[in-house]
Amino acid sequence: MTNKQHWMISFVRIAAVLFALLACLTVLIYTPFYSKFIVFLLNRFAPVEVNTVAARSQQMAALSEHDDLEPGSDLWVARQAYLKVMQEAARRQDAASLNLIQARYDLLQSEIKRNQEHEDSLQPDQQIEQVLKHKKHELREELEADNTKLASEIASLDMPDNLALMDKYIHFLKTFPVNTSASQAVNQQMYSELQQENNSQSRRIDTTQPSAIVVLGGGLTLAKNRKDIVVNDYTRLRLETTLALEKQNNLPIVLSGVEAPYMQTWLNQHGVSAKLLENRSMNTCENTRFSSLLLQKKGGAPKVMLVTDEYHMPRTRRLFAMNGIATIPVNAPMPMPLTTWKPSVQNYDHSRRANYELLATIRDAVFGVSDCREVP
Repeated sequence: MTNKQHWMISFVRIAAVLFALLACLTVLIYTPFYSKFIVFLLNRFAPVEVNTVAARSQQMAALSEHDDLEPGSDLWVARQAYLKVMQEAARRQDAASLNLIQARYDLLQSEIKRNQEHEDSLQPDQQIEQVLKHKKHELREELEADNTKLASEIASLDMPDNLALMDKYIHFLKTFPVNTSASQAVNQQMYSELQQENNSQSRRIDTTQPSAIVVLGGGLTLAKNRKDIVVNDYTRLRLETTLALEKQNNLPIVLSGVEAPYMQTWLNQHGVSAKLLENRSMNTCENTRFSSLLLQKKGGAPKVMLVTDEYHMPRTRRLFAMNGIATIPVNAPMPMPLTTWKPSVQNYDHSRRANYELLATIRDAVFGVSDCREVP
């Protein structure tokens, strides 16, 4: 009887202690201190070191400059081919070939520009005859002498449609013998011309500075008329933060998420327009992956200013870093602010967001990123 009574007393004590702890945790969740502590843990332990291999695809850091290329032009097609080849190399984690691809691309750009300058210098009635006969023959003789028939074909100005042209450029970027002794003289001359041309340009590019403002969507809702779809309060506050940020930094805005068209509408109503819209992503992993691919295709952005709420920020920064982009965090406010100290229902929304991001970060770290498409 004594032993039974002792066991019951121990059980009641343990249950009372657990109940007291649960009650304290419940009260804590409704205070401002719980969510602040979770944010501290996330910022402390979520790694934001940039993946160096993935970062190579953003190194051009010429987002604004390369957006000005005329779609369908030879330089535009060459850039698309280059980005495709670089992306394939990054996926293979083939860091050794990235420099080789870059060197081939530099040579390809130089040759295309040289051909265009020569064509522009001719009179209209001379262009067709000169291009088809003299210039093409001259380039082929020069390059075929060094066993570079492929480069001669690319230098020709009577290439077929863009798809065939892109195939040739891709083949060039994968196979052109940049470092062989047979083509060293030609390569050195072309590369020297390119270096002189880009010296002033490279001085202007500072990869330590952000190239764009990336804004992640926070959801949609129905307008007051219960018919139109508009951004919800989470997204609206991120866009309001973006307006102030854009005035201070004058950077191109990138909207990410299925909410992007509605975000653009909101910005347009406030006199601002986003430069790039990524409207395929359905979750945070896809936000970061698809936005990184978009920035890569538009010329590269090794660092961006990232706008989202403070709970979402650590996990998002980690995923952008995995995709080769460093981030400068800019926290947007939550729809309801925290109280100063007392328990309140509005604090629970912060705690709920904090719990979700904590569990999602742990899941990604332990099991890897899931439910994330490779391409949009």
